[in-house]
Amino acid sequence: MSYILAIDQGTTSSRAILFNPSLAPVASAQQEFRQIFPRSGWVEHDPTDIWSTVAATSRAAIERAGISASEIAAIGITNQRETTLVWDRHTGRAIGNAIVWQDRRTADNCARMKAEGAEDQVTARTGLLLDPYFSATKLRWLLDETEGARARAKAGDLLFGTVDCYLIWKLTGGRVHATDATNAARTMLYDITKGAWCETLCDLFDVPMSMLPEVRDTNGDFGVTRADLFGREVPIMGVAGDQQAAIMGQACFRPGMMKSTYGTGCFALLNTGDQRVRSETRMLTTLAYQFDGKPTYALEGAIFVAGAVVQWLRDGLKIIRNAEETQPLAETADHAQDVILVPAFTGLGAPYWNAECRGAIYGLTRATGPAELARAALESVGFQTRDLLSAMQSDWAATRDDTVLRVDGGMTASDYAMQFLADILGAPVDRPEVLETTAKGVAWVAGWRAGVCAGPESFAESWALERQFTPQIGDETRDRRYARWQKAVQATMSVH
Repeated sequence: MSYILAIDQGTTSSRAILFNPSLAPVASAQQEFRQIFPRSGWVEHDPTDIWSTVAATSRAAIERAGISASEIAAIGITNQRETTLVWDRHTGRAIGNAIVWQDRRTADNCARMKAEGAEDQVTARTGLLLDPYFSATKLRWLLDETEGARARAKAGDLLFGTVDCYLIWKLTGGRVHATDATNAARTMLYDITKGAWCETLCDLFDVPMSMLPEVRDTNGDFGVTRADLFGREVPIMGVAGDQQAAIMGQACFRPGMMKSTYGTGCFALLNTGDQRVRSETRMLTTLAYQFDGKPTYALEGAIFVAGAVVQWLRDGLKIIRNAEETQPLAETADHAQDVILVPAFTGLGAPYWNAECRGAIYGLTRATGPAELARAALESVGFQTRDLLSAMQSDWAATRDDTVLRVDGGMTASDYAMQFLADILGAPVDRPEVLETTAKGVAWVAGWRAGVCAGPESFAESWALERQFTPQIGDETRDRRYARWQKAVQATMSVH
C-alpha cells in the first residue's frame, strides 16, 4: 500500500489526486459543480453536488492510475473553509444547501453584535473577527430560518460540520463525526488557546453543543471509508483546511516562514510557532496545523480579489480572452501613466475589513487603455499583499525584514505579477516547482501518518524552487508607489 489519495474539495470544483510515496502526482480527476446565488450576496452549494463530485473524482483518479484501492495507504482531505452544512444524524440528509464562505447574508447580524460589544470576546477566544465569513452566524441562520431545525437540533437530531466534516461523515457511512483543529478554528466557536469548543460562544450564537463534531489532530485518525465506495476500506489519516494544507505543502514549518496562495482571492499565512500572536492590525490569528496534540499558530490575512481581477478583465471588460494574455498586455503599458485599480468588488479584506466599499480606478487619462488596466489589475495584487505583510510585521516583532514569501496558486504563473510582488514588498518571492501545493500538503500529512512519507524535516528538504524573484526597484520608488496605493484605498473607503 504505497499510494495516497488527496481529496481537494474547493469552492467551484472537486479534485482527487493520487500521489506516490515521493509525492509525485500519478493521476487526477476534477469536476466543477453548480454555484447557487439565491439573492445578491448569497452563495450556496447543494450538498449532494459536493458529495457526488468527490465520490466520482476519487473513483476516476483511482481508475486512471490503473490501481486498486488495496494499494492506497491513506486518504487526505483538504477543503474550502468556513462553508457550513447541517444534516440529520439518522438519515444523513442535509436540511438545506450549504452556505458558502463567500456568503454575506448575516452581515446585519454581525454588525448588530459588534455594536453590542461582542467582537472582543469572539476575538479573544478564536483569534477571528466578527464577520459573516466564518461559520457561526451561518449556522445560527440555518437553525433559525429552516422550519423545525432548532427544535431538531436541541433534541440532538441534527449535526453541524464544515465541508471536511461532512465528507468524513459520508465517506465513513456516518460512523465518524469529526473535524480537524484547523477547520474547527474557522467556525468562530472554537477556543484556539484551550483547544476546545467554547460553551460561552455557543451560547452567544445560540448553537447547541450536541451538534458539534469531535476535534482531532491534522494528522489524526478519521476512520475508514465504507468498503463499497472503492472496493475496500481505506483509512482517512489527514485533514486540513485548504490554506493550512498549502502552508504544509510549502513546507513552512519554521516560525517566520510565510506562504501566500493566489487563487480567486489571496490568503497569506505566517507561521508563528507555538506563540499565539494577538493582532493589533485586524489580521486573523489561527492555527497553521496541529500535529500530535501540539498546535502551531499563524497570522493570516485574506484578500478577497486576486485572480478574480483577471477574470474581470476577461468576463467584465472583455479585453482579454484568457488569463495568459494579461502579462504580454501589461508589458506594453505606458509607464508614464500610474493607473491604480482598487479591486474592492465585494469589499476589502484584511487589514481593512470594509464590506461596504466597492472598486475604483485612479489616474485615468485619455490615453489609458487595455494595457494600462491590465497592468493595474496585476499590480493590485502586489499592493494588497504588501498591506498584509506590513500588518504582520507590525503585529509580530519576530517577522524579519528579510522574510521570503513562498507563493502558489494559478496566478503565480505570471512572471510580471510575481516580479512586481517582489518589487513592492522589497523582499524575495519564491515560486516552487509545484504550484498546486494544497493537495500535496494534505497528501503528505496523510502519508506521514500512514508511514509512507517522511516527517516534516525530510519533507521540507524536498521542497524545490522553480524561480526566485528579487526586488529590482529602489526604496524611494517602492515607497512612493505604495503611498499612492494607500491614498487610493482611503479614498475608495471614504466614498462608502
